[in-house]
Amino acid sequence: MPVLNEERHLRDSVRHILEQDYAGELEVVIALGPSSDRTDAIAAELVAADPRVRTVPNPTGRTPAGLNAAIAASRHPVVVRVDGHGMLSPDYIATAVRLLAETGAANVGGIMHAEGENDWERAVAAAMTSRIGVGNAAFHTGGEAGEAETVYLGVFRREVLEELGGYNEEFIRAQDWELNYRIRRSGRRIWFSPELLVSYRPRPSVRELAKQYRNYGRWRRVVARYHAGSINPRYLAPPAALVAIAAGVVAGAVLTPWGLVVPAGYLAGIILGSLPAGKGLPAGARLRVPVALATMHMSWGWGFLTSPRRLARQVIASRREPVTT
Repeated sequence: MPVLNEERHLRDSVRHILEQDYAGELEVVIALGPSSDRTDAIAAELVAADPRVRTVPNPTGRTPAGLNAAIAASRHPVVVRVDGHGMLSPDYIATAVRLLAETGAANVGGIMHAEGENDWERAVAAAMTSRIGVGNAAFHTGGEAGEAETVYLGVFRREVLEELGGYNEEFIRAQDWELNYRIRRSGRRIWFSPELLVSYRPRPSVRELAKQYRNYGRWRRVVARYHAGSINPRYLAPPAALVAIAAGVVAGAVLTPWGLVVPAGYLAGIILGSLPAGKGLPAGARLRVPVALATMHMSWGWGFLTSPRRLARQVIASRREPVTT
């Protein structure tokens, strides 16, 4: 578990691990980044309260470095990735271990079940679990069990992680997608199952959500540069929408009002799409769903379009396969 400034959720997240309905042994290794809140103090209390919990330092605070440090410090043949704001369902580990055995997969994962604690977070959760928000990604929207490109978090066979060198620490974001791509390239399988459920707490503000999705977009572009052929149309939709909307606004302001058809159409689309996405939510949350959708789409698209090549220079310099840019 790599953590940085997770005082709000860390205690609950660890509790959901320690209370797992699992007959085997388990250990919790928390990789501590340089937090500015009470995360370290809470982690120390958790270590003192249960011998199964321990910590390792992660001076950079970067997620892949923390993951690798925690994996190196752990000792069991199955590695379960957990985030400091993720809550495992009670039978998550037992189910994952069973699925690893049944499917022969190298990594199994399930649904990122976003749940909010206020109107804004509920709106983001609705957007993150709707097709209009995230496309057809099964780990967001659910679906049938089967092979997948990637899964949320992941439960891995240790020997596979060790053979492939773990997470690529150059990928500050998108490290999970990049690792799963390498697993599939090695001839192994990634398996999605809706039986696996992790409750996820969304970002608490528009600014934080925009930052999160901008980073998703910019680092997904790095993955595309690093692994030629890894992109698909779903990832191109946000940047294409952003370009079309920007062009429409400029055309509408300079040339003809007809140029505003595209941005107006997008606005109408997300408003209509927010109706089923926000069904059952309080009125305040429903009104915020279009804002969450637009923030996710536009920030991801902006991050993808403006992803600087310098983010990939060190990564590409060390790669083993030909690169196409």
